[in-house]
Amino acid sequence: MLLDTKTAIIYGASGAIGSSVARAYAREGASVHLTGRTTATLEEVADQIRSDGGTAHFAQVDVLDQAAVAHHADAVAASGGIDICFNATSNDDVQGTPLIEMRFDDFLRPVTKAVTAHFNIATAVGRHMTSQGRGVILVMAGGREAIPRLGGSHVAWAALAGLCRQLAAEFGPHGVRVSWLLSPGSPGSGETEAAAAPGTRGLLARHMPSYGEVANVAVFAASDWARTITASEINVTGGAVVD
Repeated sequence: MLLDTKTAIIYGASGAIGSSVARAYAREGASVHLTGRTTATLEEVADQIRSDGGTAHFAQVDVLDQAAVAHHADAVAASGGIDICFNATSNDDVQGTPLIEMRFDDFLRPVTKAVTAHFNIATAVGRHMTSQGRGVILVMAGGREAIPRLGGSHVAWAALAGLCRQLAAEFGPHGVRVSWLLSPGSPGSGETEAAAAPGTRGLLARHMPSYGEVANVAVFAASDWARTITASEINVTGGAVVD
């Protein structure tokens, strides 16, 4: 198993991508700590993981509360360290309105939330990872293709990429990697989705990535197989975004 004996914290684990990543990490041998805003959903995901033979814990954590994030990270680290951090929290953006008609507060909200949440998370787990000399920090970011009426989303994603690069530069000498997964938005429904012709919906691949496929990439990125990858964008868009 690629993540055997590892300890991982998944932020936003009650969402579709976060829960898929949590299950994939547990499947690969990691002990997972689930955080989010909805305790009932976190408990459901934890129960699924345990029923499949995995190890899961959950806690309600407000990622915008720096002290709460640090307190939770300290508690997890005290039980054996933190090897992996995956941030799948949402940005609460406002879409559908042209920028010239948008209130500045609505434009800025996803930028502020994205940067605040990831700064709180990365610095809290980073203190422990840099001290122990190992660790991987991953964040889920949206696409960077130009699409009208997405409000502040693109600026938020660009800010996350810049923050990840800065963290990678500072944490790298201490054995900690930092990268972000580029997603096309909502992944496809999975194996049962009808294959589309190449180029359909702006894709180069034959189908939208499923949640499971995104989670598999997150497993690879967190594993020692990817130990030379840091300060990098990992493109999981099925060719919707081409470098």
